[in-house]
Amino acid sequence: MSTALIIVDIQNDYFPNGKMALRNPDKAAANASKVLAWFRQNNKDTIFHVQHIASNPELGFFLPNTDGAEIHETVLPIEHENIIVKNFPNSFMKTKLERKLREKDVTKVVVVGMMTHMCIDATVRAAVDLGFETTLIEDACATRDLSYQNKMVPAEQVHYAFVSALDSMYANVISTEDFLNKSL
Repeated sequence: MSTALIIVDIQNDYFPNGKMALRNPDKAAANASKVLAWFRQNNKDTIFHVQHIASNPELGFFLPNTDGAEIHETVLPIEHENIIVKNFPNSFMKTKLERKLREKDVTKVVVVGMMTHMCIDATVRAAVDLGFETTLIEDACATRDLSYQNKMVPAEQVHYAFVSALDSMYANVISTEDFLNKSL
């Protein structure tokens, strides 16, 4: 039994001047980098970088062969780390992620990344549905403002609405600091 880190979509298009800039991506990426450093010291063979590549150009971001689709420098993979390319919000859908986790006897996953309301939510729910004990490090995630019927929902509210919905029923939701203090 082991624990894996799943880093979801920390890619250039989500940062300032990207095609889908999020609110506070630098803070989330810095926290994800701390978690990544911990895993590199302790669980070297169970790090999975998930990279979204748009299969439909109408998405407008994460377009194939663009700088925006590249993994951000704060969490760049190194030689032995796995890169999983996905085309859907759910990191498990039509990818090799589940198979690779099972091959390494992973029973627990730690999830960080972007966007809280979309790919993080879909990935956490899928992980739990597949039987993985799941921890979400909420301050290592970022999202953006949303709107519905001319009502603006600020990114912070979007983030906490999704995180609170996942807490307990789906995942153990904690901060980077709490993860590092409990794991050390």
